[in-house]
Amino acid sequence: QVQLVESGGGLVQAGGSLRLSCAASGRTFSSYGMGWFRQAPGKERDLVAAINWSGVSTYYTDSVKGRFTISRDNAKNTVYLQMNSLKPEDTAVYYCAARSRGAVGYDERRYDYWGQGTQVTVSS
Repeated sequence: QVQLVESGGGLVQAGGSLRLSCAASGRTFSSYGMGWFRQAPGKERDLVAAINWSGVSTYYTDSVKGRFTISRDNAKNTVYLQMNSLKPEDTAVYYCAARSRGAVGYDERRYDYWGQGTQVTVSS
């Protein structure tokens, strides 16, 4: 069983930055693929970024490429999402997710564990 706790969300002006953190319990974190998803009001939950177990392979959805960076520190059981040049359309609840397979996962159905979510609001 893996428990995920997100932090770092908040209110920021357009053009600003936030760094989300996701702390994981359990001794097998370093073998898990990790992802950040987001869900805006009235919309489906979508994958924003994902990273494999070692941190070598990453994925970004087109709308955040060049602005967001996913990373992980396996010694701290933590995955991060650095978000720069934020836009109002980035406003959403952001969820951290873990999958027992270590490769990058593109489908939320491939993820086994989820955090409770953290709100990110970008004002114009």
